[in-house]
Parts: sequence; C-alpha cells; structure tokens
Amino acid sequence: QPQVAESGGGSVQSGGSLKLSCAASGFRYIGYCMGWFRQSPGKEREGVSCLGWSGTSTYYVDSVKGRYTISRDNAKNTVYLQMNSLEPEETAMYYCAPLLPIGCGYRNGHYYSTPVDFVKWGQGTQVTVSS
Repeated sequence: QPQVAESGGGSVQSGGSLKLSCAASGFRYIGYCMGWFRQSPGKEREGVSCLGWSGTSTYYVDSVKGRYTISRDNAKNTVYLQMNSLEPEETAMYYCAPLLPIGCGYRNGHYYSTPVDFVKWGQGTQVTVSS
C-alpha cells in the first residue's frame, strides 16, 4: 500500500533546529517530486517546501527561505527537511507527500505544491517550538 511515514519532530526552544525524515514505500518514489506540508491549530494545511525527483531543484515558501533545507536520498526512499532558527509560530504537525507532475515550484510569484491523491496523509510529526 502506498504510504509515507514522517519522523524526527520534537520540542525545541526558539532558535533551535530539527531534521525531519519522510520514508516512502509502496509506490515508485523516485518518479515523484516530494513535498513537506504543515498544519497548526486553526489553520489550513500549507505547503512548506518541495523538490524535484533528482533533488536538484528545491523550492520554499517565503517564510522559511534561508532557514530550511529540503533534500532526498533516493537510495533510501527518504526525504528530509532540515529546519534551523525555529520560532514558535512554526509549531505544527509536519507532513510529507508525493506531488503531482509539475506540482512543485513557483507560480505567479508564489510557492505552490500539489499532492497526489493516491497516498493518504501520514500521521505527521509534531514540531513544537517554545519561546
């Protein structure tokens, strides 16, 4: 069954760092762009970062540029999100998902990422940043 499993979240103080992991299985992972999303209480899920199948092209929502780094290890079917200089407003559940073709990048000056519909959202991994 196609699925993803997020891990690596935790609780850190303001300014701290975390590295999230997303292990994919049950589908041709290397054939897809992959993306990270987050959802905090009272807000809709939003895309945070994504990258192409090779990992060469990376994209970020404005608020995390310069602080987050997305990468992938295709030999391990795993996507990573290194998060530095974290602040409390970034507290959220973080999710990973494969994306539609041409489903990752910048359009009309804004970041976008569009997940496929054949993989259910995983459990996510909680990131909590305290002041």
